[in-house]
Amino acid sequence: MHRQYWAILLGFFYSMLLASCAVAKDETDILTGYETTKVAAHTWYIPGPRETPNVKNKGFMNNPAFVITDKSVIVLDPGSSLMVGKALIKRIRKLTKNPITHVFNSHVHGDHWLANQAFVEENKDVKIYAHPNMIEEAKNGEAKVWIDMMMDRTKGITKDTVATIPTEVLKDQQEIKVDNITIKAHLANIKAHTDTDAMFEIVEDKVLITGDNAFNKRATRMDDGSFVGNMKVMDDALKLPVEVVIPGHGASGGKEILSNFKHFLELIYNTTKTAMDDDLEVYEIKPKVVEKMAKYQDWTGYKAGIGKLVGVAALEVEASDF
Repeated sequence: MHRQYWAILLGFFYSMLLASCAVAKDETDILTGYETTKVAAHTWYIPGPRETPNVKNKGFMNNPAFVITDKSVIVLDPGSSLMVGKALIKRIRKLTKNPITHVFNSHVHGDHWLANQAFVEENKDVKIYAHPNMIEEAKNGEAKVWIDMMMDRTKGITKDTVATIPTEVLKDQQEIKVDNITIKAHLANIKAHTDTDAMFEIVEDKVLITGDNAFNKRATRMDDGSFVGNMKVMDDALKLPVEVVIPGHGASGGKEILSNFKHFLELIYNTTKTAMDDDLEVYEIKPKVVEKMAKYQDWTGYKAGIGKLVGVAALEVEASDF
């Protein structure tokens, strides 16, 4: 009787230990806690954290998206590292066994595309598309900049990631047909968030993937961009026949994401320009901008970044006078 009791008790503790190990294993998955969200008939995305890359988020910070066609899977902006890419593949495999055949990258910032590596390892014939400027800049050093930055910010967590640069060159308004789905590329042939930007319209689902041309409830960085160009791209995007917008960072929604983000940029740029026309110094301009930005003060990164955004806007205003 005692032997039977101890056998049952040991069996119980062993099963608990296995369950504990399973939970611990799940918690090592970089996407744990971020839900796979369906936004249209064929389109899903995983809303990532809005903060910058760090040890806690292991470098994951964007909104990877994917489309399941009749026979294939299309991935858009797969993420920042090999680890993210592998975790994304696991998520996709929970929904379909279709081969992942096409990957699209929105711009040169590595938090959106360094996960390409996982998809080439999954399928050596996968096609990876991007703006021609993105491919050129990545080859000319920007890929290494982002590999090194992700390594530094995550304290080495992303060490296994190798830059896998796109090879398929996109053209503006190009339509890529994949089974029953059409991906239409909208290239910003002006400097917007960067000079490498592409947005992707999933035509049949009326979904727009903006890359970092639009954020939702997160302040942007404009170090590589243009306020005027980015506002123009938002105007163009607002004319597209889409109903769902997946921004580069922040939750998905409707076209209000585009108009809100354009307004965010307008307030900073136009207020800065008016102040400079009145001969105010840069240090005097920031309070003028902040005074008008009440709607956006709770956006992630706003308080830390508004000063720099005003400085970048001032440089752009000054350059426009020449």
